[in-house]
Formats: sequence, structure tokens, C-alpha cells
Amino acid sequence: MKVRLDSVDWKILAALQSNGRMTNVELARRAGISAPPCLRRVRALEQNGIITGYRTLIDEKELGYDLTAFAFVGLKNQTEAELVKFEEQLRAWPIVRDAWMVSGEVDFVLFCITETLRSFQNFIIETLTSADNVESVRTSLTIRQSKSEPRVPMPEQELRDPVTV
Repeated sequence: MKVRLDSVDWKILAALQSNGRMTNVELARRAGISAPPCLRRVRALEQNGIITGYRTLIDEKELGYDLTAFAFVGLKNQTEAELVKFEEQLRAWPIVRDAWMVSGEVDFVLFCITETLRSFQNFIIETLTSADNVESVRTSLTIRQSKSEPRVPMPEQELRDPVTV
């Protein structure tokens, strides 16, 4: 870790990760400090690249995106140039919401959200499998989401209030 964080910083991060729309006053209360230093700490966390942005979580099913799936992609060639080229391609595919380069049997895992099975099939057949350098594609449709947590686990010892003697 490039920046040393104290327990107040960890409390700020945990609170913002659970609710990014929290007011600075509420955030300060949860962190156990007053509002002005809390705002300074948040700005420092942003400037140091620890907080990289804020997002609104949307229930995709409520907007008609009824299918979520994973695509496991194997490439023919794993040279750095080919990996970068594939990464550039996948960034342009709206159906792909998250992507990871991984080690093991496949090269990339793509998390996809779309309206229908047909639109997912069309993406796989017409776009993904026909992309240069793609050798294999396996897919898994999701049945239900069993867990959804913020991205970063928070260390419990940092979130506890300090013991006063």
C-alpha cells in the first residue's frame, strides 16, 4: 500500500463503500471526527487514488436486462500486443460489464448483462467468437446472484473503535 491509512480512514472507506451518497456530516459522525477534517481526508483519499470514483448501483432486471452470464475466452496467442488488442476490443462491447485477464485454462473472464438469451447468443456468435485471436469461448448463464458485496473487504481491526484505558 502506497499510503498509510489509520482507523479513521478505514471507517471513511467502509462507510462510503456502503453508501457513496452519504453526506459529509453523516460520514464524519460514522468516522468519529468532525466534518471539516473528514472532508479533507476524503479529498486526500481521492487525490492518492484510493477512492477512484463513485457509482450508483442499478437493478438491471428492473430495466429489462434479464440475462447475466459469464464468457470464458481463450486466445490463440498471448503476446502482450494481442492481449492489449483484445482488451481494447472488449472495452467497446456494451454487453461486457466487467472483464478480467486470468491465469489458468482461459485467458479472460467476461461478465455480461443483456436483455435476452438471443441477444447474448448473437454477441457470442457474431462478435466474440469471430474476433481476431479468439480460439475458444465457453459460457455460463447465471441462475441467481447469491452474494453481492462492495469490491474491497474492510479489515475488521481497523473498523473497531479504539480501546481507551
